[in-house]
Amino acid sequence: MEYLFDGVKEFNTRDYLEHKELFEKIGKNQDPHTLFIGCSDSRIVPNLITKTLPGELFVIRNIANLVPMYRTSEEFLSTTSAIEYAVKILHVDNILVCGHSNCGGCNALFMDDKQGQEIPHTHKWLELASEVKRKIEIAKIKDPAEREWKTEQLNIVEQMNHLLTYPYIKEKFEKKKINILGWYYIIETGEVFNYDTQTNVFIKIE
Repeated sequence: MEYLFDGVKEFNTRDYLEHKELFEKIGKNQDPHTLFIGCSDSRIVPNLITKTLPGELFVIRNIANLVPMYRTSEEFLSTTSAIEYAVKILHVDNILVCGHSNCGGCNALFMDDKQGQEIPHTHKWLELASEVKRKIEIAKIKDPAEREWKTEQLNIVEQMNHLLTYPYIKEKFEKKKINILGWYYIIETGEVFNYDTQTNVFIKIE
């Protein structure tokens, strides 16, 4: 536990001072240019991957970087409300769905019923990627590694499509007032691939 407190002390004496003017500038308001929707995986660090500073990214993180399809509800909708706030209040220019290699959430799509009962809320949440699971099962991929990366990439595209079920996002997108991006990040190599909507292929950013 102590290392967490040590981290705060180091932040105050080094990182904060290095960007003191920036923190003072953004202390009263925020104006992020991008909504970053990523996985909760501890190995994914949005600002590190994009080399952005505090105030540039509005970040949503959840299991398997999922986007619930739009619906009106009296429930407490965390991801949906954050998307709404980013687009309608903060007026972000971009929405980026970032998936990654070795994603435990995507892998959990294929767990058996017994495993699902042990993590019922996660099991329910992953229903948002049920179409991904269906397509992968139809493909009958035998190689585990191939199934893994194809699931992760297909999931990114599926969540990009889910974003367009939000009327206010679809309207902005069709008027070219907002960009929707899909990235696939490979943890062990640091490579990032961008989804090309013209060719339906992930192309390495370089």
